[in-house]
Amino acid sequence: MSILKTSIISAAILCAMPAFAQSTPAATLTVAQGANAVGSQKVTFNNGGVQMAGNLYLPAGYDRSKKYPAVVVAHPWGGVKEQTSGLYAQQLARKGFVTLAFDASHYGESGGLPRDLEDPADRVQDIRSAVGYLASVPQVDANRIGAVGVCAGGGYTLHEAQTDLRVKAVAGVVAYDIGDATRTGIQGAPVTAEGRQKLLQSVADQLNKEAAGATVLVQQLLPSPAQVNAEMDSFTREAVDYYLTPRGGHPNVRNRFVVTSPGLHIGYYPLEHMELVSPRPVLLIAGERAETRKFSEAAYAKAQQPKELMIVPGASHFDMYDKPQYVTPAVNKLAEFFGKHL
Repeated sequence: MSILKTSIISAAILCAMPAFAQSTPAATLTVAQGANAVGSQKVTFNNGGVQMAGNLYLPAGYDRSKKYPAVVVAHPWGGVKEQTSGLYAQQLARKGFVTLAFDASHYGESGGLPRDLEDPADRVQDIRSAVGYLASVPQVDANRIGAVGVCAGGGYTLHEAQTDLRVKAVAGVVAYDIGDATRTGIQGAPVTAEGRQKLLQSVADQLNKEAAGATVLVQQLLPSPAQVNAEMDSFTREAVDYYLTPRGGHPNVRNRFVVTSPGLHIGYYPLEHMELVSPRPVLLIAGERAETRKFSEAAYAKAQQPKELMIVPGASHFDMYDKPQYVTPAVNKLAEFFGKHL
């Protein structure tokens, strides 16, 4: 039996089940222990020959005789489905949506080689396949599917929606334009022309080595907590605090990246044609203090109506990953947005 057929059958079985009961409340668990997976069921689906792994969340009061609106949730660069994307999926399910958080190709429990490759084309196709999976679930209304992404997942999701009419409404939470960030940097961590050339030269050198038979080279993505110091930019310090501590750490996060990945990023322009989303609606949510705020503002400026931009007072980029005082208003706004447009 093909992976695709298996995934459709498993979806049908899954959606015949009642909402999932959990003996341990999420509040008593850490991310590593599955706090953000409470209320979900593991699913798999096919993505061009790559088996994808996801967590599917059903709404409270789930009724298998009904059809529900659904939302795909994409995770940041280097993340996995059990982290912030799982939290947003979990919270949106409690608002009445069927939601899917999934591991991108090359990460977590999903397939794809080499591991830890961050390829924008693959990430966009991942979202496309996730939309297709949700459309195959019998209790999902295929005409009421939306998508949201966090950080780089937000940039990829906004890009995917430009050419996928199945996505009826799209949102980004602290969206990160991985192309612009590689070319010019972010607030507090600019990239110079010299820095770009050094980066491209290092990528070129490694590609030649691999062409001659060398293995794919991976390096540490973030410094360890012990390496963090006051001279580091705030974005890096906060990333370490989320990804490499019990706050947000998960065993499936390897904190590595394929060193040639930035060569795929630097010429990538995910927000260039935001006007293509219209007349479908767009929502951008950014933290007031987020170093990445410029990306949400750029996406909003390029998008046509209907569009909304929400700035969360006092929030940094990583505050929007998990801190209740910032996540709660974001989830409420997302629920209102998708409730209106799906």
